[in-house]
Amino acid sequence: MKGQRTGLILSGGGARAAYQVGVLKAIHEILPRGHYNPFDIISGTSAGAINGIALASYAEDYRRGIRHLERIWRHFSCDQIYRTDFRGMSHSLARMGRSLIIGRGYKNDPVSLLDNTPLRQLLSEVVNFADIQQAIKDQYLYAVAINCSGIDSGESTSFFEGHPEIQDWQRQRRVGVRTRLSCDHLLASSAIPMIFPAVFLGDQYYADGAVRQLAPISPALHLGAEKVMVIGVSAIAHRNKPDIPDDTYPSPAKIMGHMLNAAFLDSMESDIERLRRINQTLQHIPRAVRLYDDMELRPVQLLEISPSISLDILAAEHADEMPRALRMVLHSRGNTRPNGSGILSYLLFSEGYCRRLIQLGFDDAMTKRTDIRDFFRDHFDDSPLV
Repeated sequence: MKGQRTGLILSGGGARAAYQVGVLKAIHEILPRGHYNPFDIISGTSAGAINGIALASYAEDYRRGIRHLERIWRHFSCDQIYRTDFRGMSHSLARMGRSLIIGRGYKNDPVSLLDNTPLRQLLSEVVNFADIQQAIKDQYLYAVAINCSGIDSGESTSFFEGHPEIQDWQRQRRVGVRTRLSCDHLLASSAIPMIFPAVFLGDQYYADGAVRQLAPISPALHLGAEKVMVIGVSAIAHRNKPDIPDDTYPSPAKIMGHMLNAAFLDSMESDIERLRRINQTLQHIPRAVRLYDDMELRPVQLLEISPSISLDILAAEHADEMPRALRMVLHSRGNTRPNGSGILSYLLFSEGYCRRLIQLGFDDAMTKRTDIRDFFRDHFDDSPLV
């Protein structure tokens, strides 16, 4: 490993994570040909964890890893993630209704809107977890983490594999646990509450890592990252009041989309703002003073790349690609308007929508070509960037 350890943070967001693939593809285009994996540490949450693990398993050949990810996302269909047939969806809805009205029939009976059994099959086919440990051993990768949320403990738990010198950590509502990562960790990290079923790991059930994740950047820092790249899935449009007024009462799907935005987007935006303020503050404190007072805070170089346009708008344009069965549950005029339900942007694992997101991610990253080159300049100090 050369220079400062570089961390990659991939946030959650269901189908929105296709955007991350486009950004990673652009990074591959910008950096010198033949380079090794540019990320020493990878921390992923929810669908971002799936991208992160796939990338980590190809740490010896970053180019192949990017091509592998893009091939998967460009040919996605919703039935590869969850059951879209009427029978499967009806069964899930009936089970959820029974649980809400008369209680659960069985102790371990999962309750969720969608059955994500197809996702488990997909992950078992496209991710080789054994390659991760080998990449760490061969020093192509320093550490990788999957972030989950403990339902009983209420803690944000980062399950990680990494260099032997990395220690577990314990902070307020945040813990890091060394383990051998598996498909169950990915399913737990992407288990959006009430939409996908929680997963039992060790001594409790875990759900989507974005839930109660107060500091999404911190796992990468605990693992040793000295500078971080954050690929988000929240556009500036999400931070502003919508231009189109809507005085109708919000539909259940729109309310659910609002809750998903709160879980997936708000904490990352807040953590980025907090890190920038810390960096600005530390600029005014001499390094000698920080060392003398044994201050734990240190400046961390940050590069953020996020969508330049609202992903809700893109999802609304591809609303007709939504499976018929799911359309019956979520579809209404309010759910497909540009300022309507954001839930489409999370659940629309369709080929057309995902390809649009990949292209958007690629274009957004290419507009930050200079920033990306500067960010990696020290990491590739013997390979001049042109």
